[in-house]
Amino acid sequence: MLKKKIIFLVGPTAIGKSAIAIHLAKKIDAEIISCDSMQVYSLMDIVTSQPSSTQRKQIKHHLLGVVNPIREYNVARYRKEAIAICDKLFLKGKIPLFVGGSGLYYSVIIDGLFPAIGEDKSIRARLDKELSLKGSSCLFQRLSKVDPLSAKKIHPNDSRRIIRALEVYLKTGLPMSSLQKNRIGLGSEYEIKIFALNANRKTIYNKIDQRVDKMFKTGLINEVQGLLRLKLSKTAFCAIGIRELESYFKGEYDLDEARRLIKRNSRHYAKRQLTWFKKDARIHWVNIKDEETPGEIAKRIWKKLF
Repeated sequence: MLKKKIIFLVGPTAIGKSAIAIHLAKKIDAEIISCDSMQVYSLMDIVTSQPSSTQRKQIKHHLLGVVNPIREYNVARYRKEAIAICDKLFLKGKIPLFVGGSGLYYSVIIDGLFPAIGEDKSIRARLDKELSLKGSSCLFQRLSKVDPLSAKKIHPNDSRRIIRALEVYLKTGLPMSSLQKNRIGLGSEYEIKIFALNANRKTIYNKIDQRVDKMFKTGLINEVQGLLRLKLSKTAFCAIGIRELESYFKGEYDLDEARRLIKRNSRHYAKRQLTWFKKDARIHWVNIKDEETPGEIAKRIWKKLF
């Protein structure tokens, strides 16, 4: 019996995944499941660059704007909800097409979660206090000593994930990276194909600059002002654009500097995304040429599928 297919289309921010995914979904009779840790939030359409209403009308999308940004959202919940959607799509005879740039989210679908380790409030409180006193760099150095493999996958400023990895180690005595080796994902049950988009660095950076400029033109400032009136969850607050504009609103620098920082931080994020994906030997890389249309790129991917 042939295994059912699950397709992933990943790659760095702003490279054009959404437009290509629409064309590919039409070719393979798929529905799109967002694989983006920020696009799950509502009220954040511009700052998270969610697919347009026109794109959503062409192909059904799942897990876009489904969580209030005052709520926390995690990979365990994402995995549970995404797998449930996959099951429904298979019953309809559709192929699940995961689209996004969150490496951790795509990893938990394919490879699974490590055994559930509950939160330890006393350990978490101790680490939170240390974070406020010494900063994330100190905690990152600790993590690098006890779990260097996990540290390589976490940005030194990502305090939430640093604290979680240290919490797991302090509670179990085992590095989180060793626990993750026992994960069971969908890779053993389904035929999974992963395609990652890439282009030369200058092209990616130009696309990022164009996207950020478009975000400002379409109402980014008003959207972020509204979000900052809420008590955003720690996760939602991490969306690039929120922190940078918050500092602008406080008068710490002008709007041109806020725009520059959003572009710079988006470029840094794109580099981290590519670093993550390049570690996965299962990925089929699709290098985009400057003159190619989304339809042409989708056709190239389609030819590799069948």
